[in-house]
Amino acid sequence: EVHRVEDGGGSVQAGGSLLLTCRPPDSTTNTPAVGWYRQNPGTRCELVAEVQSDGSTHYMDSVKGRFIISQETTRNAITLRMDNLRLDDTARYSCAPSRRCYGGSCCNYWGLGTQVTVSS
Repeated sequence: EVHRVEDGGGSVQAGGSLLLTCRPPDSTTNTPAVGWYRQNPGTRCELVAEVQSDGSTHYMDSVKGRFIISQETTRNAITLRMDNLRLDDTARYSCAPSRRCYGGSCCNYWGLGTQVTVSS
């Protein structure tokens, strides 16, 4: 059975919501930080949100107030709650250990990602 790391993506209308879940292949107990990244074809991989081991979070400016990243240690899962989605949120979303990945590798580090498509 293939371990699917990221799921929860889909097609929604602008203003809608999605909950993405990341289930890393290994325990993230000793991982300093985990991030959700996104990328569209031909564009760079960008960090959307990051949660650190102490619980502190960081967001890119365009998603502040709309997205929430959470780490659920009992399930070894990192979720990204996305509300009030906009057309420019359309991308393939991936999760990665943000202190170990670099550049484009962050968008295909653990899994293949999950596609989010926002339409008007």
